[in-house]
Order: sequence, then structure tokens, then C-alpha cells
Amino acid sequence: MTPKPTLPQYSGANVRGIVPALFAPKGAEVPSWLPAGVCSARQVVLMVLDGLGWEQLQERAAIAPALTAMRGGAITTVAPSTTASALTSITTGLTPGEHGLVGYRMEVAGEILNVLRWHGDRGDLRRRIAPATTQPFVPFMGERVAVVSKAELESTAFTESHLRGGEQVGWRVASSLPLIVAQHLRRGDRFVYAYHDGIDKIAHERGLGEFYDAELRAVDRLVADLIALLPAGAALLVTADHGQVEVGERVLTPHADVLRMTRDQSGEGRFRWLHAKPGAADELLAAAVAHHGDTAWVHSRAELIEAGWFGPVVSQPVAARFGDVALVPHQPISFHDPDDNGPYPLICRHGSLTSAEMLVPLLAAQRE
Repeated sequence: MTPKPTLPQYSGANVRGIVPALFAPKGAEVPSWLPAGVCSARQVVLMVLDGLGWEQLQERAAIAPALTAMRGGAITTVAPSTTASALTSITTGLTPGEHGLVGYRMEVAGEILNVLRWHGDRGDLRRRIAPATTQPFVPFMGERVAVVSKAELESTAFTESHLRGGEQVGWRVASSLPLIVAQHLRRGDRFVYAYHDGIDKIAHERGLGEFYDAELRAVDRLVADLIALLPAGAALLVTADHGQVEVGERVLTPHADVLRMTRDQSGEGRFRWLHAKPGAADELLAAAVAHHGDTAWVHSRAELIEAGWFGPVVSQPVAARFGDVALVPHQPISFHDPDDNGPYPLICRHGSLTSAEMLVPLLAAQRE
């Protein structure tokens, strides 16, 4: 029997609701899924731990005492469960169907744009596809906030698209992150955004074994250091953009009957969009269901938009960035695209709507 997807709860416990709740006017109703006391804190740090899924954290609670001691629980991320879409939803408070960064790779202006690198077949696309118009909504409800992340991310096009207007404060070694955040709290910042990508990177490169555990221990120590540096009345809120599934070598090439009707591919291995050749969309859907319906949720673009996977509103320009048919695995596999290769094979992946990928933590600690 085909399992049901874990759908994003866009109107409730979802990453896109965090920033609007934190920036809501005094007296506004506090969402029940937000840890108690955070909205009334004098200062708030929102820390995003890229790739830390709720299920992976629960399986390793013993090696993450600082995170485990925090109050809160699981919320959903967005669809697709991938960094470009989820981080943009976190910072803007919008669904992917609204902000328009609808995947790791998406079709824009006739190009397949790699959103994290802002590259396509012809190299850097920043001049041809402007980040600020591709994703036109300002982050953090229009307020200028300190953004504490790796120094090499400060000037990237993806940063411009989802973090523009912020005060970029780069760290070069991870141990500096809590100290930099503490400096901004001491100067009186009401809100600080912090980002760390180590868990995601090690899961991709090494899987969910001893290297992952070592990185989680290190990140937990960072969280403990940050909690110790919070001034009175400040709160730390920790979340993530997605979880992980270990795929390893289980990478499938779409069936020849499917590829015969496909002009291009976008998305990523666990949310693979197939772009049909002219007039072949219906035939492509039928072939994809026949050959891959046992391992993946296979749907047309219209079906997924109607089902609300990307939010209740998807404009026509945003819908045009999707392919015609989506292969979204519910088994621990990935779909291969020869044009979507990185510097090393990815052992863990994400993008699909399994609970391992869709459930992320929302945890709080506060100094009284």
C-alpha cells in the first residue's frame, strides 16, 4: 500500500509561520505550536540548523543534551523539503507558491536555474535572472536584522534573494557563532537570525553514521554555548529547514519510456520534475505512474497545486517554474538526472514528503 505524504501545515505548525509570529504586534494571538514565552521575550535568536530532522534528533537524543532539554516539539517544513524553498519560507513567512523559489533547481526564463549556486548551463545567471525579482519579497517583515552565517555566504545570489536588507555578519569558524550572536544581543538587537549548515553537509557526504553523530554533538555544544550567553529576558528558538533520508547507491534512472517524452529535468533527486516534450504531458504522466508508481508519489503539476503542496496560492508565473510531472519518492531512493551532479555522491538526500524529511524541530530555551 502506498503511504500517505506528510503534508506541510501551512496554516499551522509550519516553518513559514515562525517569523510572522515573532514579528506580530503586541497583543496578537500567539500560535499554540510556538513554544510558550518566546513571543514575550525581550530578545529572540532564531537559529536554523540546516538538515536537522525531528526524527533524526529523536533517534540521537542521548548525544544532544542541550537540544533535548529545550522545550517544544515537531513542526512541518515546506514542499519540496529542500533548503532553497524552506529557508526562503522561514525568512519571508511565505509559502513556496508565494515566494517562488520552488526547488533546488527550477525553470526560469528558459534556463534550469540552480537556486543555491544561481548557475545554469551557461554559468552564472545573476545578471540574466536577477535574485531580487526572482524572489521579490523582503525578509523579516521588512525589518533590518543581523544575519549571522558563514562568511562565504554573504555575497551569494541566494543570500541576496532570501536575506537581502539584513546586516550580514559572517563567521569563519563555527565556535565564533555564539559569540557574534551574543555581541548583537548586548548591543540591544531585538532579533538575531543565525544559520549553521554542518549537519546537512555531513549527512550528504557521510550519511547518518558516526560522522553525523560527531557533527550533531558539536552543534549541540554550540547551542549550549549560545544558551549560556543569552542575557536575561532573551530566548533562543531552534528550527531546521528539512530532515534527511539515507539513499546511498539507490539512485534510479527514470525508465526509458519516461525519458523518451521528457525534454528536461529539474528539482532534485527526491523531488524530480519532468518537463514534457510538446504535447506529451498526459502520456508522460501515464508512463511515470506505470513505471515509478510503486516507489514514488507521481503527480502532475496541476494535481500538486490543487492538493496545496506549495501553499493555497500559486501564481501562474510561479507555476511555470515547475515541470509537468513530479516523481516524489516515498522509498529510500533518488532519481538520477545527468545534469544534476555535484562534487561527490550524496549519501543522504531530502526533498520528498516522508516524515523523516518533513518534520523538523521547533525548540526554545530562555533566560529569565
